[in-house]
Amino acid sequence: MSLTYVIPDIHGRYDLLRDGLARITEHSAGEPCVVITIGDYVDKGPDSKAVIERLLQGIGPASRLVTLKGNHDAMMVDALRDPAKLPAWLEEGGDAALASYGGERTDVPTDHIAWLDALQLMHVDAHRIYVHAGLDLDVPLDRQSETTLLTKRYPNDFAAGFGSLHLVHGHDSFPDGPLLYEGRSNLDTKAWETGRLMIGVFHDERPGGPVDFLVVKGPPAGR
Repeated sequence: MSLTYVIPDIHGRYDLLRDGLARITEHSAGEPCVVITIGDYVDKGPDSKAVIERLLQGIGPASRLVTLKGNHDAMMVDALRDPAKLPAWLEEGGDAALASYGGERTDVPTDHIAWLDALQLMHVDAHRIYVHAGLDLDVPLDRQSETTLLTKRYPNDFAAGFGSLHLVHGHDSFPDGPLLYEGRSNLDTKAWETGRLMIGVFHDERPGGPVDFLVVKGPPAGR
């Protein structure tokens, strides 16, 4: 049985990422798997630097790690390269990310900036599309705008995927989620604040949504 594990928005919660990867290792029982992280590694939570350092290490030779870009990742890159954009980023949680590096723009290693900048915008397999925020259903996959992929929000109860492909995303947080529909799964449970991370488990030979969840719990923000 081949499985894909999807980790939604981490936002600086290294503790949840660390424990989540450990749970995946335990659940997969050493079998090769795919681990997809769907962006927003930085901002808001306390340990953005540690999150990036951990993902840069990879997950070992037996499995594949796919790291997708989130809007906060793009925002951080833009702010660090253009000081005029720094205040807006800091107001959106970038202050916590910068503090994790030491407090100054120059404290952020260039390889971290380059890694964030080079992240993929989407991943597609036989049955699903994985993206940070969403898709324009009227636009072919190869013509989707980066803005849509990183910032789209769906109407409440919108259930469609993308044709026959199930859509897996985060970005639009629901603390009591995940939100599961016929055509899409929104896995973002605002884990950085709630301390509750839901990792979706998908069977690579079965279409549709998750077949299971790995629940990772840590302290809520501020505790």
